[in-house]
Amino acid sequence: MTNSDTAYGTHNKTTWIYTQHNDGSTALINFSDTAAAKTYYFTNEALAVFDECCTQLQWALVDAQTLKITMAFGVVADSDTAGWADTFNSRKNALKDQHDDDSAVIGFHKHVWPQVAISDSSEHLF
Repeated sequence: MTNSDTAYGTHNKTTWIYTQHNDGSTALINFSDTAAAKTYYFTNEALAVFDECCTQLQWALVDAQTLKITMAFGVVADSDTAGWADTFNSRKNALKDQHDDDSAVIGFHKHVWPQVAISDSSEHLF
């Protein structure tokens, strides 16, 4: 569940789109719902970072093979504390820096096939 720090509004809204790369040699994954796409691309630890750091968060399937995420971050009341967007980025980067050649579920993104292109979008879900 997202945090509820909306007293000072939300900021840093961003949208990412995860699109599978069609190289013609591998069948693309068709997701039945957003939950299936989320758990395909992200580790449980990454999903926890989204839930804890985002103040607004929405997931959607653009089509059966494309996942879209829009997130925005509230402002923390204590100005001596890192903001939610900064906390999200630092926790995401800490997870991305984890390496374990024996496991596909360490870090932020899972190692998935087919390859995925991640792009920013100005067409937000909310």
